[in-house]
This record gives sequence, structure tokens and C-alpha cells, in this order.
Amino acid sequence: MTGEPVPTVYLGSGGFGEPSLRRLAEHPAIRIVGVVTAPPRPVGRTGTITRTPIHLVADALGISPVLTPERLRADDAVLDVLGLGADLLVLADYGRIVPPALLEPRNGALNLHPSLLPRHRGATPVPATILAGDALTGVTLMRMDAGLDTGPIVAQRRWALDGDETAPELEADLAREGADLLFASLGPWLAGELPAIPQADEGASLTRPLRREDGRLDPTRPAVDLERQVRAYQPWPGSFVETPVGRLVVWAARPETGPDAPPTGTFDERGLGVGAGERLRLEDVQPAGGRRMPWTDFLRGRPDIVGSSIVG
Repeated sequence: MTGEPVPTVYLGSGGFGEPSLRRLAEHPAIRIVGVVTAPPRPVGRTGTITRTPIHLVADALGISPVLTPERLRADDAVLDVLGLGADLLVLADYGRIVPPALLEPRNGALNLHPSLLPRHRGATPVPATILAGDALTGVTLMRMDAGLDTGPIVAQRRWALDGDETAPELEADLAREGADLLFASLGPWLAGELPAIPQADEGASLTRPLRREDGRLDPTRPAVDLERQVRAYQPWPGSFVETPVGRLVVWAARPETGPDAPPTGTFDERGLGVGAGERLRLEDVQPAGGRRMPWTDFLRGRPDIVGSSIVG
């Protein structure tokens, strides 16, 4: 592409968007004129005020200004973003609704989403992909509209899943592939060579933000569903059961079927009885106030859990 680099604003907050911001900063057709991210928040038990991953990357790259509006839809925040004079807006993992006034720069507003849209729109596409047992995953670059991940598709990249990915592992793969897709697509997009194709209604699904209680393992469900949950809900909200010796977080498990499975909701030497004659074989667990450890190590310290049932 010839001509001056396009002034561009990047919106993002979470770690998924880090590789995309770095690649965007390298693109010869792009000049980043500002970054918009969530405000610093208290983190951890000490409440240390911490900038978002995107804020830290912007600082490391020397990008300024970095805007941190509490409400992007507030009039002053909209004016601040418009005042940057961008002809292109790029978003990845921002986590907030972008007001319509910001969606019409000269070269459009692009959103990088970690799923094969229209499947898994919304807030939690990565856990949803694992929970559903999807055979394929991918990233989508779309032109934003006023809906929630409903805009027309500019480009996609897809690949097969192994079926053993955890959410952090899958998000890292999606972030890397998404950054590559964004970098490869920007030149053709700016040159008018990539059409934006409306999403199909068929196959659309919507995800929601996760809650702490979503992590509770339900022993009446099939073992394969619970094993997917263990992988999908890392690191938060995690997967856990309440036991007579306290909360037990499950970090790794696998489904087992056999005549020797314990009653539903009851522990034996290998794990937890679930579903209809199945076992969730526990591999790595973490007791309340303790460290992550193999199930066998936990049993050595608390052999009395064998034969007990979950609480609640």
C-alpha cells in the first residue's frame, strides 16, 4: 500500500489483545495515534493499583496518549477519542460497548474476536469453545456495528482443536493467530480489496460473563462435561467442590466409565463419582489455603476424604 500511514486508535484491555497491539505498531500502513483501555484497578490481596496488560504494552512501545475512561460512552470520553483524529479503529478484548459515534471513521472500526463468528459471540468465547467440545476454533476480524459481535466478517482463520486445551492455552493460540490475521488483513482492507460479508443467522450463539458460582462442579452431570469445565474455567472462576475438609479446586481431571465408579457425589481413591456410573478421575487439585498438588499427594494427607460425599 502506498501513501501516508493511516492514523489509528487501538482499543483493548485484556491479554488477548497484546500481540495484536505489538503487530499493529509494526505495520507499515498504520500510525497509532492513541490507545484506549480500562482504568487501573486494585489487584490481589494487597489491592495494588495495576494497569491493564494493554496499558503496559503501550507504555513499553512508547505509544501515547493512553486514554483510560471509566465510561467510554460518556460525552467527554467520546470527544477525547474523536479528538485523536483517527481514520481507523481497531479493537481486541476491550470488554466494553463502543458507542455508535466512534464506529464510523473513514476506514471503519475493526474488531478481532476469538471465535468463529457467528458462533460464541459475547463476553466469554474461549471458555464456551471448550465447554461445547467444538472440533474447530478460530479468530474472526469483523467490521463493528451497533450490535454485540454482529458486524460483517472481513477475515477468518480456523484450525482443529486437540480436545485437551485449557482456556489459557487456547487464548494464547487465538491471540497469536489473531495478531497474524490482523497484520495480514490490514493492507488489503485499507486498499478496498477485502469485502465485509454479513454474518449468517444460522449457528449464532451468545456467551455471557462468568460468575464465581459457575465454577461449582455438578456431580449429576456427565464426566466428559465436567472435564471440559475444568479446562474451560481456568484460571477463573476455576472448578471446585465443597468437601467435608473444605473447598477443593480441581485443576486437571479426566472422565472414566466403569462398573467400579463410586456413587454420584462420593469420593474414592481415584476421584469423584459423577453422572450415571461414571467417575471424574482427579489428577491435580488444590485444597483451601494450600498449593496445587497431585490428587495422590492430597490423599496421603487427607485419606479420610475417601468414602465421603461433597457438601452442598
